[in-house]
Amino acid sequence: MNRITTIDVTRGLVMVIMALDHVRDLLHISALTQNPADLTTTTPAIFLTRWITHLCAPTFVFLSGTSAYLSLRKRNGVSARRFLLKRGIVLILLELTVINFAFWFDIHFHSLMLQVIYAIGGGFIILSFLVRLPAKWVGLIGLIIVFGHNLLQLIPAFTDSTARFMAALFFRVEFFAISPSFAVLVAYPIIPWLGIMLVGYAFGQLIEQPLEQRKPLLLRIGLGCLAVFMLLRFLNGYGDPAPWSPQKDGLFTFLSFINVTKYPPSLLYDLLLLGLMFLILAAADGVNNAFTNWLTVYGKVPMFYYILHWYLVHLSMLAMSFLQSYSFADIPSGPLNFGRPAGAGISLGLVYMVWFGLVLLLYPLCKWYGRYKAAHPEIGLLRYV
Repeated sequence: MNRITTIDVTRGLVMVIMALDHVRDLLHISALTQNPADLTTTTPAIFLTRWITHLCAPTFVFLSGTSAYLSLRKRNGVSARRFLLKRGIVLILLELTVINFAFWFDIHFHSLMLQVIYAIGGGFIILSFLVRLPAKWVGLIGLIIVFGHNLLQLIPAFTDSTARFMAALFFRVEFFAISPSFAVLVAYPIIPWLGIMLVGYAFGQLIEQPLEQRKPLLLRIGLGCLAVFMLLRFLNGYGDPAPWSPQKDGLFTFLSFINVTKYPPSLLYDLLLLGLMFLILAAADGVNNAFTNWLTVYGKVPMFYYILHWYLVHLSMLAMSFLQSYSFADIPSGPLNFGRPAGAGISLGLVYMVWFGLVLLLYPLCKWYGRYKAAHPEIGLLRYV
């Protein structure tokens, strides 16, 4: 029971943090004009507001792999592989339809953005074939991908548009302006994130160990990941396409040091953020209090939370715009446009207030859905959402 609670608590925590980034993206006054990771223009508060949310995607993907392992332990081989395959397909379909509509509120679908749900769905499809192998072999494949995929940066991009698109689906972050009215952004290519998922799958064996053995091991793994990160980052060689450099003061130099690449996730990004994830798992392991119980409500229904929070964030953006005296005529349209008027926006402090309010609003909805899902195991569709 502690094992499952530990996963749910950690997943719930990063999902709560995730909503902060999306509220900032759609509502912060400077989000349309300022890159929060650009140390020449950002502020420490804006940088760290964005940076802390880096924890979300790798944790979500890693624990998806772990949950797949634990779920497959309850099923026989054929049905387990079939379930993973179906779930992967369902997730990709959700990304292309329900979730992309939440991004843009565009019934004509002028934009498609392939994000984390696409990467998880593609990872599940590939994992459905790899689960025939022992878990430790699956984990080894994952480690090879995590430590080696930065070598792909040395390969020149394809010039043929079809080959470039296929390469983007699996390896590269790419933007494709298909026509003046339709664009595709591949933000989460499958393979770099697959490595994280496969390591998470093999991690399922560790999480099954007794608490007294598991908790110190989680701590050692987390500290080990951070130590390797520190060494490789200090050397400023392999592991991230963006090296750190001395800045105008010590704080900004530190920000440069931790300013690792997410698109696609670099080795140093994986080591730093997964190292922190292991420390959170260790801290949450075996803990049962009001705060962990609160987080568990979100962590038990991750897909429901993910879909619903995007709709609420986007509706909040529209409400903000109308409250600031903009009208439907002021809402811009076109590919990769959230529909926020250029002058609309709120301060970072108000972003935090909206974020906290939305998270609280989601709590009773997630609690209701978690109970409904548990009470109706006969409804097969609920297994996918």
